[in-house]
Amino acid sequence: MRENDMLEKDEIFSKVLRAGRRTYFFDVRATKADDYYITITESKKFTEEDGSFHFKKHKIYLYKEDFVAFSEILEEMTAYVLNHKGEEVISERHQKDFKKEFNPDTAEEKPASEKSFTDINFEDI
Repeated sequence: MRENDMLEKDEIFSKVLRAGRRTYFFDVRATKADDYYITITESKKFTEEDGSFHFKKHKIYLYKEDFVAFSEILEEMTAYVLNHKGEEVISERHQKDFKKEFNPDTAEEKPASEKSFTDINFEDI
């Protein structure tokens, strides 16, 4: 069998979801026994200081025997997030007025929303 024939047999159905710097690829593929499984690939673009870029990819293989349990857990997890936090995106990348404050103890910035009223410096007094 030619290589092109193998590729056509391997990829049965595909969908792409572009989400900012991330792209998700959903592919139905065939095993050697001609059964189907799904691969989910996350590809994330990273830009270097010189303007060049590279992609990091992570892949999940999902087999038919796990479809129902995977789907149930995914539905439960997404419902939990939406019920507790709603659909509004809360992050510095998506919110123009999202402020970070410098934490001198860890030398890191942390979101103002994480700042406790007990987080004071002596300069504040």
